[in-house]
Amino acid sequence: MSRKIVVIGSCNTDMVINMERLPLPGETLLGGKFFMNPGGKGANQAVAAARLGGKVTFIAKVGNDPFGIRSIDQYKAEGIGTKHVLIDKEQPSGVALILVDAYGENSIAVASGANAHLLPADIDHAQKTVEEGDILLMQLETPMETIEHAALMAKQAGRKVILNPAPAHPLPESLLRCLYMLIANETEAEYISGTQITDMDSVARAADIICNKGVENVVITLGAKGAFIKEKATYHQVPALKVKAVDATAAGDTFCGAVCVALAEGKGITEAVEFANRAAAITVTRMGAQSSLPYRREVEC
Repeated sequence: MSRKIVVIGSCNTDMVINMERLPLPGETLLGGKFFMNPGGKGANQAVAAARLGGKVTFIAKVGNDPFGIRSIDQYKAEGIGTKHVLIDKEQPSGVALILVDAYGENSIAVASGANAHLLPADIDHAQKTVEEGDILLMQLETPMETIEHAALMAKQAGRKVILNPAPAHPLPESLLRCLYMLIANETEAEYISGTQITDMDSVARAADIICNKGVENVVITLGAKGAFIKEKATYHQVPALKVKAVDATAAGDTFCGAVCVALAEGKGITEAVEFANRAAAITVTRMGAQSSLPYRREVEC
């Protein structure tokens, strides 16, 4: 069965410091451990889907610098199609600075660089790839006009468009009406729906509001409480696996990539979310972004 997944999104190099706690504003903490890791939500989701068995093509933009060139080489090593990973000769590659505390919570600052210059015209050059994919997966670390343009292109071609609205950002209803699925965490779901989430009833209410804006299906991830699904007129709750979290970085990206792989293989939404929960549970037990992403054999064992 075809597993063609097209991911449009960001490519960053993550510079991570692991600390006992996150610093307060104006505070300097010593004693952290530093490492670099390839990241960016788009790249993370592309790598996650590839490692889990998807046939992935990545559409992105990097700088003409060591970070960008190394990123492209890494995507190729993962078996990801890189024909449409473009090199911007004027903008630097994206960089993220990440602090992670002893409980796995993180704080992230991003300099977007070339990611902010992925334009609708770049998507036009990749039109055939977008239209031939089974699923188009996007996030919000590239320009909104580019995301809207790609979503409409894929929707008109009869493809499933899935959006992970991270980081939270106002979304035009013209974009929401193109979505087969929106995968959001609690904060993002609150932002889009305008509803505070305090319990499962309010989760369902938020999902209803989002669907009323035009989205076909909604998945809201709830951390240790699992995930909530609104599939047309039905509701499901999928429990999370209990694990010891070390670093939550890229857990949501793993989840999104896993959902896309399962759907591309013909699985139903609930089964896809169950698969994604297992994959994300592995991710949070490891440090880093792409270094923490699991392989298919690990999820199925």
